[in-house]
Amino acid sequence: MLTIKRIPTVLSNYQEDNSEREEAGCGRNCLGKCCLPVSNLSLYTFKKNQEGSCEDGVMNSFKEQSQPSFLKLLLEQWEDRMSRGLFRYDVTSCETKIIEGKYEFIAQLNEGRHLKKRPTEFRVDQVLQPFDDTKFNFTKVGQEEVLFRFELGNDRNSHFYPDAAVVAESCHSPNIIAINVSPIEYGHVLLIPRVLDCLPQSIDHDSFLLATYMAKEAADPYFRVGYNSLGAFATINHLHFQAYHLAIPFPIEKAPSQRIFTETGLQVRGIIVSQLLNYPVRGLVFEGGNSIQELSNAVSSACICLQNNNVPFNVLISGRGKRIFLLPQVSS
Repeated sequence: MLTIKRIPTVLSNYQEDNSEREEAGCGRNCLGKCCLPVSNLSLYTFKKNQEGSCEDGVMNSFKEQSQPSFLKLLLEQWEDRMSRGLFRYDVTSCETKIIEGKYEFIAQLNEGRHLKKRPTEFRVDQVLQPFDDTKFNFTKVGQEEVLFRFELGNDRNSHFYPDAAVVAESCHSPNIIAINVSPIEYGHVLLIPRVLDCLPQSIDHDSFLLATYMAKEAADPYFRVGYNSLGAFATINHLHFQAYHLAIPFPIEKAPSQRIFTETGLQVRGIIVSQLLNYPVRGLVFEGGNSIQELSNAVSSACICLQNNNVPFNVLISGRGKRIFLLPQVSS
């Protein structure tokens, strides 16, 4: 019988030597309050849509590069960090194949991800747990692992500023895109919303909308953004999303589905909810909506309901942010 074993993984090079660095003090350009507010980091501002947003944009008062392509920029920055030797292994050399059969699942032999396992630092039977700054969190990550900040702009164009002062954002807690040093695929990154706010791993409307905008900004059907709750394979209790590029359809994206009856409010907003059919796990598919924010809010409301009832879950944002899968789970 084939079984899947849960392997706690290392997302940053600063996880395993955390205690040693703490004793030596800071001074290493981390993402904590000691360093980040006086730092310069690359800044990507995504375009403001006519449909509106839940917060004001970042003022563009920095020296800008030419009009950027988000995905091209992200992958170039990711390859730069690979050339610097910041990853624990070369994921591009891992053998990957499609398993023959009904679902055509994607299998990868990734021995590097199994090395130097670390113990899980929180309970796996509780979806909502308070943030604990004594455990590893992303404020302890070095700035060399950061690709750029990801913020809402104040106009209808996207912009990239290679060198922008964090302090210029008037005490705003930055959204960070950083590498995952134990990648599962090319371009594997982390989206860390409002890193200085030290939010636990739980969904709220604003952070989920940010992740949906990230998928939309990539403008590529093969770039997906995902979320794992505690109890559903998340290994760090600091709010983060995973994202990467894989140039083939996922099996779940090809699975048949059937529309289900929903409340009148969702129907008025044009949101379609379907259930997966003939697939190994149960799940819902959210599509449509009068705006990306309405679709995002519908899914995040469902996520909030699940986590408030201690039901772990996974989310996959695909289709350039227009198709979102929600998969309730049992604690793993």
